[in-house]
Amino acid sequence: MITKRIIPCLDVNKGRVVKGVSFVNLRDAGDPVELAAFYDREGADEVVFLDITASHEKRKTVIELASKAAKKVFIPYTIGGGIKKVDDIREVLRKGADKISINTSAVNNPSLIEESSKIFGRQCIVVAIDAKRKDSNSWEVYTHGGRTPTGKNAVQWAKTVEDLGAGEILLTSMDKDGTKDGYDIELTKAITREVNIPVIASGGAGNLEHLRDVIKYADADAVLVASIFHYGEYTVREAKKYLKSQGINVRI
Repeated sequence: MITKRIIPCLDVNKGRVVKGVSFVNLRDAGDPVELAAFYDREGADEVVFLDITASHEKRKTVIELASKAAKKVFIPYTIGGGIKKVDDIREVLRKGADKISINTSAVNNPSLIEESSKIFGRQCIVVAIDAKRKDSNSWEVYTHGGRTPTGKNAVQWAKTVEDLGAGEILLTSMDKDGTKDGYDIELTKAITREVNIPVIASGGAGNLEHLRDVIKYADADAVLVASIFHYGEYTVREAKKYLKSQGINVRI
C-alpha cells in the first residue's frame, strides 16, 4: 500500500511565512526555517518553501533559505519561487534542497522541465500548477503567484509536464486556497486520473476530514497543509493518527 504524505507548506514573503485567502490578504505565521524545523520534529514527511513573490518581482529565489534550512531541517524539503534556469536549480539543490518547484518558468519555458529532469533526475523536479475554475469541467493555469492567466487547460498541462519529465505535480486550487472549505476534489481527481506521477493536493484544508477526503476520493498522493498547522488548530501528529484511523497508510 502506498504511503500518503503530509507536507506543511511555508509560503515565504520577504523572509517570513505568510498565509492568505485565494493568494491575497496575507498574514504573518513566523520564521520559515524555525517553523520547518518544528514540523520536522512533529513528524511531517516533507516541507515545501514557496517564495510567493519571487516570480512576480522577477528576482531569484532566496538561495539563503536552502542553505539555512539544510542546517536545521532533516526531512526532504522543496524550494520554489523565481527559479528560471538550470543554474538556479543547480544552486538550490547544491545548497541542500531535495527538490525544486517551478511554475511560471515551466509555463514560459517548458524545455526547462525536460532539460533539468535529464540533468538532476525527475525526482528533483516538481511542477507547481495553480489552477482556477473556468467553467463546470475545466480549470485554467495561472502564473506569477496567481496573478497571470495563461489560457492553458490545467489537465492538459499536467499531462504535458509529465511527458516532459516532471517527477511530481503540486496542484493548488486558487478557488479553495486559504478558504478552509476543503480541497477541490473535482480538480484533483481530474488530474490524478490522467497522470501517473504523484500529485500533491493543495488549497482548502480546514479540518482533518478534508485531508482524508482528497486522498480517499481524489487519489492524492500527498496533502499540502498550511493554515491549520501554522495557527495551531491541529498538529501533524494528530493528522497522521486520524488518517491512520481512517484506513489511510501514513508514516507514524
